[in-house]
Amino acid sequence: MIRCSAGSSLQNGDMTGTHCLEESGFLDGPVLITNTHSVGVVRDAYLAWLVRNGRKPGTNSFDGGFYTYPVVAETYDGLLNDINGFHVKPEHVWSALESASSGRVSEGNVGGGTGMVCYGFKGGIGTSSRKTGSYTVGVLVQCNCGSTRQLRIGGLPMGEELLAGVREDPKEERGSIIIVVATDAPLLPHQTKRLARRATMRLARTGATSGNGSGDIFVAFSTANAGAAAAKAPVNISMIPTDSINGVFEAAVQATEEANLNAMVGAETTTGYQGHKVEALPQEKVREVLRKYKRLR
Repeated sequence: MIRCSAGSSLQNGDMTGTHCLEESGFLDGPVLITNTHSVGVVRDAYLAWLVRNGRKPGTNSFDGGFYTYPVVAETYDGLLNDINGFHVKPEHVWSALESASSGRVSEGNVGGGTGMVCYGFKGGIGTSSRKTGSYTVGVLVQCNCGSTRQLRIGGLPMGEELLAGVREDPKEERGSIIIVVATDAPLLPHQTKRLARRATMRLARTGATSGNGSGDIFVAFSTANAGAAAAKAPVNISMIPTDSINGVFEAAVQATEEANLNAMVGAETTTGYQGHKVEALPQEKVREVLRKYKRLR
């Protein structure tokens, strides 16, 4: 089992199952990400998938049954998606669960990120990872936050440069972001809580300010100490000493920043509901700005 904690910086937004995460310190199942009005169907579809496949979680199961609290997070995609059309169905959830595999993760406007907008450009799913000593920290984001004016890349005022000559930012800050941080470093629940909080550093680095409409929610977990949650007797577990955790924190911040940018770099211009169109990040213009500031040769 994995030790886990959730955190947030939000006015809006939802992630189900977090009461159990906070109380137990264990995550026992996938983190499912969708749009705001599909949280219920995704949650119920996961439970139905467990039942129809005769599967049980590793904790809270017993002869004849089980109970579990699916973790389902959301961001709002109502500009590009007919969100009240309820197009996400149980079969989509089942397909995602059954096709899940290790390896490279698709980025951009895919999966739950299909209708998302990031810093005024097409956004969605982004991933990145870092090594710190013998450990790996991996991050997945569903980016749907920020305005163009706020965007910073490599510490540069990228949004302001891209808006040069435009009287005002046509897209003010709104939206949310879901950030999932995973590591094989041995962390206890209070340490994963600290790790989840470091995701806010990414928001500052790329310019977002968690505005009034934002639902910025983060979950962090460790895959170390496998089996500890299901043990029936006292077990010995390992943890990184408090004074040795800085490398994990730094890796998480760096990977989260890059995952956010990868969500935009991997996305494509999209025309959606009622003809609304969101352009992809103009990558050549971004390169020009980087050259201007001598950050790219």
